[in-house]
Amino acid sequence: MALVRKGSRRIVVDGTVYRWRLRGRPTYFQGLAWSPCTFAVEHADIPGVTLVVTTDQPHPSNWIGREAEPVLPSGVAAAVRLALREGWSPTAPGSAFHLDQSAGFTPSH
Repeated sequence: MALVRKGSRRIVVDGTVYRWRLRGRPTYFQGLAWSPCTFAVEHADIPGVTLVVTTDQPHPSNWIGREAEPVLPSGVAAAVRLALREGWSPTAPGSAFHLDQSAGFTPSH
């Protein structure tokens, strides 16, 4: 699974260049704030395993007006560092690596 270049942002974490992307429009469940926001990260130059991060926040563009913190580059960098410590190898072939940080997320009713 590779990221679409359009809409992705460049980030440098500890000297390595990555691209990351937050889905512009939320999924149906994210729009209703029933499921948390996710974003994807991959190595910028070498195709490999994509990191999929599930946050503990609703999607910033949710439809019900639930307050949400924006996904900041500092949060993306922290998630990349944590995933690398937990075994993510961004240049190796394989399926997506999931990093679940959704503890504390409370869905809307």
